[in-house]
Amino acid sequence: MVDFSTINANNGVGGATTTASQSASDTASLANNFDTFLTLLTAQLQNQDPLAPMDSTQFTQQLVQFSQVEQQIRTNEQLEGLVSHYQAASAGSALSYLGRDAIIESNQTYLANGQANWAYRLPQSAESITVKVRDAAGRTVFSTTAAPRTAGEHLFAWDGTTSSGGTAPDGVYSISVEALNESETAITPTITVRETIMGVDFSGAEPVVITPSGTRGLDKIRSVLD
Repeated sequence: MVDFSTINANNGVGGATTTASQSASDTASLANNFDTFLTLLTAQLQNQDPLAPMDSTQFTQQLVQFSQVEQQIRTNEQLEGLVSHYQAASAGSALSYLGRDAIIESNQTYLANGQANWAYRLPQSAESITVKVRDAAGRTVFSTTAAPRTAGEHLFAWDGTTSSGGTAPDGVYSISVEALNESETAITPTITVRETIMGVDFSGAEPVVITPSGTRGLDKIRSVLD
């Protein structure tokens, strides 16, 4: 009998990684297997012993298995259609952001003309806060402490002055915010930046927007401003 389990019917469950060509291949494989199944079934029925007919249970199980695989392939095709619609919608959304400022969840932004700004949201009040600025190579170029802060959003502006008293060149910089509550337990803040969306990159599986500090996934955009 034919083993339908060799058909890759579950490939489409993941959604985004499935392609239309995979479903077409699965459908063709299923059709070939079913043709073989019918040929074997016909031959076995023609050559069976009339006094000891074959048990039909095995054939029934094969037909049920075939039906289940066919349904899974159809489900995969529908998932592929949903993925295509989602990707088209994402592309349309990304294009509508061009030229607008966005609040993006990231600890990285661009220093230009002695100005770089971040915001960090504390989930609870912090008694001790240390902010470190790092360059593109990961080196700490500036470090400072802040007074106790209440829960909520707070701004951090950096003018490019380094800890040694020099001036940092324009470029991409990131911050880390090390915060402790009154019990000296670490608090993890959420860091965001405000940047202008300058372009959209469609070269990958999902479109990403281009900002002065690099590319950003659409899932990192928290709001788009007028």
